[in-house]
Amino acid sequence: MVTKVRRWGNSQGLRLAKRVLEEARLSVDDLVDVSVRDGVIVIVPARRVRGRLSLRELISRIPRGYRAREVGWGRPVGREAW
Repeated sequence: MVTKVRRWGNSQGLRLAKRVLEEARLSVDDLVDVSVRDGVIVIVPARRVRGRLSLRELISRIPRGYRAREVGWGRPVGREAW
């Protein structure tokens, strides 16, 4: 697909055909990671954890001073190995 870099306000952008997004398994508003390797622009889906939150975002939600502690889940049931 050939497309043109266009100005959008103070930024520049590319329009991608629906077919291209479908093949890349991307949808509108999905996050992507944009980088340059050897002069080539590379766009890949951003790695997400459990849907829409990244590890960095999840960690930022942990309250300051929080200390993890062991949780008891009871005795093993069936063929569980603890």
